[in-house]
Amino acid sequence: MAQAYPISLCCVNFQHDGNLGYLIRTAACFGAKFLHVIGSLPSRKILNPLSGSLYDYVKIKQHSSPREFLYYTTNEKIKLVAAEICGSAKSLSTYKFDFASPLCLVVGHEQSGIPIEILHRSDVVHIPMPGVGFCLNTAQTANILLYEAIKQYDFFSTIRSPENGHQLF
Repeated sequence: MAQAYPISLCCVNFQHDGNLGYLIRTAACFGAKFLHVIGSLPSRKILNPLSGSLYDYVKIKQHSSPREFLYYTTNEKIKLVAAEICGSAKSLSTYKFDFASPLCLVVGHEQSGIPIEILHRSDVVHIPMPGVGFCLNTAQTANILLYEAIKQYDFFSTIRSPENGHQLF
């Protein structure tokens, strides 16, 4: 049985439609409610095959600019968690997601990363990589972020379940 989570993904206009297709697939497979796209959005005809034919299972919301996206998330009271390699980023391995409000996981553009205005309004995390490389493809980053968020959400839901005398959110 499919499950939907109060978690969405956001990406900044990619140079490669394949990455956006992979993010649609990730969102559908992990039960993310929305995929927010900042910038251009290719047609369904292009993205459906690239998403493993999962395009119709994800609600895609396009935003013309980072400012428009931030306006939307502020009005909807959506918490942002951005994956970026920078000095202030917290390790994903120790980061605890806060599910008190809907959550949006943000991944950046292949070359320019995440716009600074989004980083300033986000919890910023990085994925520890002990190997020789230092940077993952954005679709791979989204997979890891979404997996960790879902894992923590399910754990928290189990602890706070009505069966244990607690009310869920």
